[in-house]
Amino acid sequence: MRGPGAWWRGKSTPAKVETYTRWSFHSFPLIEVGGFGVPLFGQVPTRHASWFFVLLCAHGALSSFTVSRALDGVRGSRAQPIRLLWALGVLTALVGCVAMLLARSANLDDEARTALGGVFGGVLIFGIGTLALGVHSRRRLLALIMVFAAGGGASALAVGADVVSALAALVAVLFGTTIISFTSYFSAWLLKAVYELEDARETRARLAVAEERLRFGRDLHDVIGRNLAVIALKSELAVQLARRERPEAVEQMIEVQRIAHESQREVREVVRGYREADLGVELSGAQGVLAAAGIDCSVDGADTAGLPGEVQSALAWVVREATTNVLRHGNADQCAVVLRVREGQVVLTVENDGIRAGGGEEAGAGRSVGSGAGTGTGAGTGAGTGSGSGLAGLRERLAVVDGTLEAGPVDGEAFRVVARVPLGSAGSMDSAGPTGSVKAKGAGSASRGAGAAVGSAVVRESAS
Repeated sequence: MRGPGAWWRGKSTPAKVETYTRWSFHSFPLIEVGGFGVPLFGQVPTRHASWFFVLLCAHGALSSFTVSRALDGVRGSRAQPIRLLWALGVLTALVGCVAMLLARSANLDDEARTALGGVFGGVLIFGIGTLALGVHSRRRLLALIMVFAAGGGASALAVGADVVSALAALVAVLFGTTIISFTSYFSAWLLKAVYELEDARETRARLAVAEERLRFGRDLHDVIGRNLAVIALKSELAVQLARRERPEAVEQMIEVQRIAHESQREVREVVRGYREADLGVELSGAQGVLAAAGIDCSVDGADTAGLPGEVQSALAWVVREATTNVLRHGNADQCAVVLRVREGQVVLTVENDGIRAGGGEEAGAGRSVGSGAGTGTGAGTGAGTGSGSGLAGLRERLAVVDGTLEAGPVDGEAFRVVARVPLGSAGSMDSAGPTGSVKAKGAGSASRGAGAAVGSAVVRESAS
């Protein structure tokens, strides 16, 4: 069941910053109308307050519309609304002048004049604050502030105010517009910087995946390139000898067969490091990737030194794909990974609070990201049995070590994945003798080289 904050949690960090910025500036017209326009009805004669209130509402509506278009221009989704900014500037000056003229009317008392003077300053301050969203140069922004401050002082003198009152109006407008204008300017800069950082993160992830693909290609070339060249030469030699009915052709083909088998073995060794995953590397990688995505991730019981190699590899795939599903399909704020050894079995639990309405994450978990991780590491479809997708792929991997997998929502507020692997059969296979120990150690060291690539692949999937 979706809570009241699900809409907010479903947004990315840049989208949250943009939403906060937009509604902060949309509150300016509300403050302007509610804080300066409504009190006029108790301080200024109704016939003056009514039409001036309508004028303030028109200024607030134009300001709100300008905010939307100006922030779209900051995001780059549309061109900056130059004409709209000019219209708002003219209307701001007009409303300020009308307020000053009305304040200097002879038939108003001091309370009414004070209220209209506040309207004069408020309209100029909030108007300039909105205009600052469309100004991308600090010099132009300073010039705009100085022009309006000087205009405020000059308009006060023009309607008959004394020098002290005009100077006070100039200082008030200058101080207020400077604060709110530079607040608007840096808010727009911050919004743009957040999106640029998000784009840079996506670019970095894509470059990491591309680099890993190149490395995998180089490894394959170095391993089988020479052997393929030898096979081609010996096959050509065998053809020539066979045409001459020489018995040496058989020996050459036997040598070709031997080299081909050797090449197969070497390719399997190269791919092995991509197929197998180290549980310790995956746990620390998951914590780092989720933290980078703004998700608080806790890992409890991360000591995997005593676990058999097959168990580590199977559980590492669970961590990898569960982490990627949290990034792709959930709206999580927190994720907890717990690894326990009890009653002769290893229990891995991955739980997050980002379940979506309608079982969105459950469906997401059914669409494994294993293929994405495989692409990132270059393993592709060569990840062996169980490299398919989703929960079915994880269950196939765990079945090799007699493990089980449970996944689903918990109390409608969290999504939990629980993998259980018995230590009996896996432990005997891996600890039967020195060979088993060396194998487990070799698997861990071989997979460490692919750890960074796996993390890059997960980042790529979360950015998409």
